[in-house]
Amino acid sequence: MKILILTHRVPFPQNGGYAIVVCNTIKGLIALGHEVALVALNGKRYYGSAQNTEDELLQKIQYTSYNVNISISMFDAFTNLFSKKSNDVDRYYDAEFEKLLLRELRQTAYDVIQFEGLFVTPYLTAIRKHSRAKLIYRSHNIEHQVWMRLAQQKSDLFKKWYLRLLARRVKDYELQVLNKFDAIAVFTAEDKKTLLSYGINIPVEIFPVGIVLDDYKPDYSKTEFPSLFFLGSLDWMPNREGIEWFIENFYNDLTEGDLRVRFYVAGHNIPDSFDDYEVLGKIFIQGEVDDASEFVNSKAIMIVPLLSSGGMRVKIVEGMAMQKCIISTSLGAEGIGFTNGTNILIANNRQEFYDAIERCISDEEFCRNIGINARKLIEQQHNVNVIAPKLVAFYMNHDLPDDTIS
Repeated sequence: MKILILTHRVPFPQNGGYAIVVCNTIKGLIALGHEVALVALNGKRYYGSAQNTEDELLQKIQYTSYNVNISISMFDAFTNLFSKKSNDVDRYYDAEFEKLLLRELRQTAYDVIQFEGLFVTPYLTAIRKHSRAKLIYRSHNIEHQVWMRLAQQKSDLFKKWYLRLLARRVKDYELQVLNKFDAIAVFTAEDKKTLLSYGINIPVEIFPVGIVLDDYKPDYSKTEFPSLFFLGSLDWMPNREGIEWFIENFYNDLTEGDLRVRFYVAGHNIPDSFDDYEVLGKIFIQGEVDDASEFVNSKAIMIVPLLSSGGMRVKIVEGMAMQKCIISTSLGAEGIGFTNGTNILIANNRQEFYDAIERCISDEEFCRNIGINARKLIEQQHNVNVIAPKLVAFYMNHDLPDDTIS
């Protein structure tokens, strides 16, 4: 088959969950002998660039990117208060990019076009008119849930109101557009249940995050024990909210109290304000690391204090593949077939995080066993070479409605 993957950001380098999911999917499809093209919006906020990375995947696909400014001015944000449309999605529409897409569709007759998330759906109508491909939507998150859960965490009344307004507008758009696809792929049973409850009447199937297991080589001999770490993109609001909550709640415990253990924060786009959290010898704000695998190998206990969002967190899947002992909220571990206390530790409030950290830093063997069991779980459930054939079967099992071809 000829498959076109459409993304709202450049997935190179593969240093975030979205990029990892997209690239691992492409790897799985190529391994099965399918031809894959990738067309990516390169949003100004994200600074993605395939040209600056030596990724062997680029030699195996047809790749095109298009720069687009997705920033929103204060004036735009203000005027959007009086509109029924959502700037959060509309800012990804670019007329010239749409023309580029249509040229691509005229040149190649694709069998499947996969939309990676809500922010590329503004191009759905044009693509539907000019292509006979099956149009698949992959839901990385149920986007309006992200905004609603963020609103629930806010104490500021204006911020709470504004985030709820965004959530309502995104929800209206999301539910309107999703039934226009031929089928939907989700990562978790929770997301499938939610979509069906909203009246989605096209096929919805679950495909867990898949990873290339050979890329994850745990080496406990390099691990500093005890140590805590967080690895993730802090330009994504749920990650930033969660890590701010964690540091603000455990700052004294980590620096002066009974949980005196080093805590490392790494990832790209960490705000300068996070430098204020640094404490010599205790809390380290490291920014983007050169080698994520080496960073993870060198630390013992992964902290995932996610308070909002949905979908499946790729960093947890990767952390488990690296045999890390992980302490996460239930929301952070959503969609992973975990057993609490066996292959992960679940903590949903300050006291539960405190108890879990205390247990982990005092019992190295317990931590190692959690990590070993975590790797076994990933081998069973998240091997991309097992998931990719199921995704292809999903493509082939859904015929187009008769009226979709113009």
